Amino acid sequence: MEHTFISATVLLILITDPLGNIPIFISGLQKVHPSRRLTVVFRECAIAFGALLFFMLFGRSFLGLLHLTDESLRVAGGVILFMIAIRMIFPPEGPSGGKGHNAREPFIVPIAIPMIAGPSAMATVMLIAHGSPNKLLVWITALVITISVSMIVFLSSVKMKEILGEQVIQAIERLMGLVLCALAVEMLLRGLAAYLRPLI
Repeated sequence: MEHTFISATVLLILITDPLGNIPIFISGLQKVHPSRRLTVVFRECAIAFGALLFFMLFGRSFLGLLHLTDESLRVAGGVILFMIAIRMIFPPEGPSGGKGHNAREPFIVPIAIPMIAGPSAMATVMLIAHGSPNKLLVWITALVITISVSMIVFLSSVKMKEILGEQVIQAIERLMGLVLCALAVEMLLRGLAAYLRPLI
């Protein structure tokens, strides 16, 4: 399939799913001091952009160098996503004191990777760049727009929490955890099926 700038941008926005990540964004910012939130949002989106740009430019070579396949990437992503989904459905109990905002800040996992720059997004940018390597600047621009959309949603997620209330957000988070759990299992099964198909 030959992608255009618009089709690649829309595809990447759908794959990164910023609206579906709203409960995770809210959960990630819950323990972050308000003065640190802009920094955290920018940092996580920058890390996600860097990871996706790396896979866009060097993904195929990197996987080949480590003798890794797309299937192994999908299985690993499914396992990580499943662990995150379980924590969303059954959050760990314990005192949430006011100490150490920085210790509770999200750092790389789970927001930058795999929520924004997940296995599906990594595989997608690899396929887009591999299909038309002469349009690399176009694909990078599409990636910049995609991450910008995630950043805007990320920044507005706390306001949404204030409007909807704590209980509604918790209900959405558990529901999204259930959906993520199903997606993780599907990703894991597809990776295993693709790996086992040649052997069978």
